[in-house]
Amino acid sequence: MTDGLGLFDNSRGDLDNEDDYDDEQPGERQPRRRRRGPLFWVIVAVVVALIGGGAYYGVTEVLGFGSYDDYPGTGESDVIVEVKAGQSVGDIGSTLKDKGIVASPRAFTVAGEDDSKVKAIQPGFYELKTKMSGKAAVARITDKDARKGQLQIKPGAQLDDVTQPNKSVTAGIWSLIARAGTVTMNGKQVGPTVEELRKVAETADLAKLGVPAWAVQDAAKAEPKRRLEGLIAAGVYDVMPGQSAEDLLKTVLSDSASQLDGFGMPKLAADTGFTPYQVLIIGSLIEREGIKNDFGKISRVVYTRLAEKIPLGFDSTVNYVLDRPVLTTNEGDRNSAGPYNTYKLTGLTPTPISAPSRDALGSAAKPEAGDFRFFVKCKKDGTSCFAATKAEHDANVAKAHADGVF
Repeated sequence: MTDGLGLFDNSRGDLDNEDDYDDEQPGERQPRRRRRGPLFWVIVAVVVALIGGGAYYGVTEVLGFGSYDDYPGTGESDVIVEVKAGQSVGDIGSTLKDKGIVASPRAFTVAGEDDSKVKAIQPGFYELKTKMSGKAAVARITDKDARKGQLQIKPGAQLDDVTQPNKSVTAGIWSLIARAGTVTMNGKQVGPTVEELRKVAETADLAKLGVPAWAVQDAAKAEPKRRLEGLIAAGVYDVMPGQSAEDLLKTVLSDSASQLDGFGMPKLAADTGFTPYQVLIIGSLIEREGIKNDFGKISRVVYTRLAEKIPLGFDSTVNYVLDRPVLTTNEGDRNSAGPYNTYKLTGLTPTPISAPSRDALGSAAKPEAGDFRFFVKCKKDGTSCFAATKAEHDANVAKAHADGVF
């Protein structure tokens, strides 16, 4: 047998050497131990050292003792790093090492082993620095200001900013995305402006931008500045700050498509008699016209009026193009021209007017049973009163006035 190095060779060729036998007896030859030279023992020593060193390294990695590399300071240049869902503390340490933030994964894990906040790090994007000590990296990533790129779209939000009756401004979706996508790094602000986002939204290929296939054709027919309305779903997003307007919108629309899919779109529309995009429009109207408890009845009003070719008569659609959320409209508003004036026109608006919630979309696909054609907010908590006839509706309106609702 041979070990490939000739160190432990006891092949037949050696046994044929007369010097390898001793103490011969009649009729037999006895093998004797082969003498090994100094080189043999040097090689053996090296092999044992290598095996021992590898075993030590493996043990130190598994049991977590021994030396490790660590930077001495609080860092140099700003850098964004992503913590992904399901990553362990060790995985995060490896990510930080790959980004040049810490010198070794263990510098991070050892520094954070007694810090409960390290185990509570959430998926998302964090601003750290290159060449941080493990201790500095732990302190920074667990700081509440380190996380960047958080974007929350509330149900009922629209693309443009909205001016409240008291003149305060509620940020629209464009402003929210620009804010989440902008960060100051190394003294310089990077990220897209609202104007850059609008330009991409108005000119880019909708399919390539990430708009769901079921919405592309209808959205492409809309006025350019409104064609993404309703297609950025209500929900919470994590976006990498510092991207271009196009890349940022692609990320948001891709995540939104997944969100809408989770809401049940486009299958929700299957038994409604409407297209998925029309269900999205109905959901947006429901969202802006009432509170959750009334969604099903408002949906029934929409279905009934559309079937009977009665104008919807929604103040929300008139106010949508005015970028204001007031409850009622005046005669001048209701007489204004435009495709969103549902006092003058029958049918649905050309696009959604807001980001509908899951509940609003569910109600848009499945209205509550009833013979409802009219409704008015009749309680100060936003609850509406519903009616089948104009006389019943007028009575509800009079009572709402008397109760000081509006």
